[in-house]
Amino acid sequence: MKRKHLSLAIGCVLLSSVPVAWAQDAAPAGDTPATNATTLDSVKVTARKREETLQDVPVAVTAFTPETLDKLNIKDLGDLDAQVPNLTVYAARGSTSTVTAYIRGVGQADPLWGVDPGVGIYLDDVYIARPQGALLDVFDVERIEVLRGPQGTLYGKNTIGGAIKYISRGLPQEATGFASVTVGNYNQLDVKAALGGEIGGKDSGLRGRVSVASMNRDGFGTNTYTGQEVSDKEINAVRMQLGAYSQDDFDVQFAFDYMDDQSGVRGAKMLAPNPLAPAYPPTSDRYDIRSGMKNINDTEMKGASVTANWRPSDNWAFKYVAAKRESDTETNIDFDTTPLTLVDVRAFYSDSQVSQELQANYDGGGRARGVMGLYWFNGDAGGQVLNHFYNPLLATGLTNPLFGDTQGVVNTKSIALYADWTFDLTDRLTLDVGARYTDEDKHAVALNRFYTGLDYGTSWGTLANFDKTINFKNVSPKVSLDYQVTPDILVYGLASRGFKSGGYNIRANTTAVPRSGEPFDDEQVDSFEIGSKMSFLDQRLFLNLSAFHNKYKDIQLSIFTAFDSNNDGVDDNFFGDFTNAGKGTVNGVEVEYQFLPTANWLVSGNLAWLDAKYDEFLTYTTTRPPVLVDVADSQYFTNAPEFSGAINVEYRTDLANGGNLSARVGYSYQSEVWPTTDLSPLIKQDGYGLVSAGVIWKIDDAWSLSLQGTNLADEEYRTTGYNIAAYGVLTGFYGPPRQYSLTARYDF
Repeated sequence: MKRKHLSLAIGCVLLSSVPVAWAQDAAPAGDTPATNATTLDSVKVTARKREETLQDVPVAVTAFTPETLDKLNIKDLGDLDAQVPNLTVYAARGSTSTVTAYIRGVGQADPLWGVDPGVGIYLDDVYIARPQGALLDVFDVERIEVLRGPQGTLYGKNTIGGAIKYISRGLPQEATGFASVTVGNYNQLDVKAALGGEIGGKDSGLRGRVSVASMNRDGFGTNTYTGQEVSDKEINAVRMQLGAYSQDDFDVQFAFDYMDDQSGVRGAKMLAPNPLAPAYPPTSDRYDIRSGMKNINDTEMKGASVTANWRPSDNWAFKYVAAKRESDTETNIDFDTTPLTLVDVRAFYSDSQVSQELQANYDGGGRARGVMGLYWFNGDAGGQVLNHFYNPLLATGLTNPLFGDTQGVVNTKSIALYADWTFDLTDRLTLDVGARYTDEDKHAVALNRFYTGLDYGTSWGTLANFDKTINFKNVSPKVSLDYQVTPDILVYGLASRGFKSGGYNIRANTTAVPRSGEPFDDEQVDSFEIGSKMSFLDQRLFLNLSAFHNKYKDIQLSIFTAFDSNNDGVDDNFFGDFTNAGKGTVNGVEVEYQFLPTANWLVSGNLAWLDAKYDEFLTYTTTRPPVLVDVADSQYFTNAPEFSGAINVEYRTDLANGGNLSARVGYSYQSEVWPTTDLSPLIKQDGYGLVSAGVIWKIDDAWSLSLQGTNLADEEYRTTGYNIAAYGVLTGFYGPPRQYSLTARYDF
């Protein structure tokens, strides 16, 4: 690996110079967590823009402290998947750091520019609009919160399915930090470190923090055609914060983050022989490929923000956040995974966004409190995709091989007003009402052409050429009631609406399929939920329940549409299409639990049931002319397993030298899932379970050792895949194999 020696050097310099997620507070630096506690502590969260304990928040939210993230071996956002009910998160097809996220069956699997994600991801109050680079690695984090259901009346951008909030460590008044080195199989070498504290003395009012991370390992597979590794990891990241504090009523904080992902392409397994490539049968290894394309899969992401907090009185607090983010991606996608140029794609993505948000929070200590805000967003998402398609069984001609160029940009301008107020109707009964008004413009410019050769210099045909704008307006209300039955039991009911704007398909082929240049509609979810937050046995058992009923309409789907490229009456080619499928109903039940039977044992986990069905699914037939038909009875929601859950059993004990030891075994399960909209039976993943385990030895207040293992049974499971019948492509991308690692950490 190119950076392995650099990472080791950084780690040496740094070292020489210096389980259920929602129920445990992290120990401050320098404190060894006690293991003789006889009650559970509830995590403090800011899910409603004010600090509350998790058990007091009448919403479905799961929070992870730093201690819990370490114990569960959460390395990036994808590892949250099993620990949150009805959450599906994984790396998108062919990538390492591009995220695919679904909550309660709502999400978006296509990283196409101009298409909004269904699950919002936030880094320190800043919405990350694009999925490239958004599968954030976990280092120097204060807390991660996962909110399930529509969001929009409390902060940021409206998100229809839910939100994942990544909150970095704050700015400390005293000097604190850490350094860690992790080694593991596949030559894993991770180095992480952070240092923060006051700058210029206690009276300066200045504080800062710097965090760095370098994460590296060899590939899970090999490109047997070139000898290069695939499915490897090579990511460097840095975050810097600087804060200026004036008394207790005003502060300004500046933040910068940077991530450079130079990992290679991900290997995909051929799931069936390709009739166009009989010399290349499926491989025996699920990660090996035989691609003739260069091993390029690079993403660079950076962002900067300024946050100002002003507290003019005990009752009012104002917050202003301005941010700018950029990302650039270059990736090669060999859909057929062979040396043949059947379906070879070079893709370039370039994204930028600017956002501003002004919030006002009121809490006078009486029966009413709330938050009001104004949000403004302006983002450009664009790129270019160079296609090279070839069918060796057909005669060579103008359309075989086929060289195509898709390029364009989508500008999104959005402005929104939101408010959310809480009223204590009695000492036990509380009413919460909120609403969000969104006004959003999507301006799309697309130019898609066919070319005569690989130089993409001479065009012989235009698929699409348009410059269009469409406006979307929406009002999304929310109302909830919660009742404190006893000091330890809270019940609530919630009704809310989620909204995601529509737009244009940049991959459109208006020549063959004229409708593909028309805008797709916004989608909407009406969500109804009841739940409870309960603690029993003198705070030794936490049990949180929720049940929901969602009405989902104008569902946006990314699909492959076949077309006739040479007018012979046979569909011999395809393009990436985007459509509104119709309507659906999603019902579900979620259980989160944590039980402390003794001072040494902790049992925690979750259970989820999801019933997602289409009520209407409109699609066009392949007949001439095409006819719109309803095929709801034969369709399935993607990334929506009916059953899922996890259990973690942890044993903790104090040691004679003053340290402590904790050992954990975990098991997670997911039932059958359809990862892609084409519903290929071979890409479908049957139910499977994963086993993990870990031991953490806290030697003293400074040093700790952690031994972790994931997928210990080496289960083979697919997360997604490609099915392109016109070129015989049927491939699957698999989750990571068995991995184990040892981490040494020093806190100061």
